[in-house]
Amino acid sequence: MVKKNKKTSSNTIALNKKARHDYFIEQTLEAGLSLEGWEVKSLRDSKVQIKESYVILKNNELFLFGAHISPLKSASTHVNTDPTRTRKLLLNRLEINRIRDKVNQKGATVVPLKLYWARGRVKLEIGVAKGKKSHDKRQDIKLRDWQRDKQRVLKETNK
Repeated sequence: MVKKNKKTSSNTIALNKKARHDYFIEQTLEAGLSLEGWEVKSLRDSKVQIKESYVILKNNELFLFGAHISPLKSASTHVNTDPTRTRKLLLNRLEINRIRDKVNQKGATVVPLKLYWARGRVKLEIGVAKGKKSHDKRQDIKLRDWQRDKQRVLKETNK
């Protein structure tokens, strides 16, 4: 009898936790990705890293730049696998125009937040964001620590 590895029930492929630490996220959108076959197979094995990636606007189209999708060892030898190639994001024209208008504002940028499966397709959650200063980051850490301590105290008093 052969036992199969059970996959996690979560649809999330990769998270970019650093983005929420470094930026104030003003708006989030769901975008499709234009991928090749070997990339989809690698995504099924979660061999992807989006921490250092970002979204660029070029010729009124959005592209994911710097995402690293590692090719599988069993990938075909006749396919040219470029792990960090620029991948096109699939959005409609109205969404692209809204993002372009917000990015033209001072200090705004577009960052990838989460890569996940939705209805059998790979989706990328992108966020229009503004950068945080170091004192903002420290304030977020203090607030998170305070919330954790408050939950601990409430848990102890309810025993």
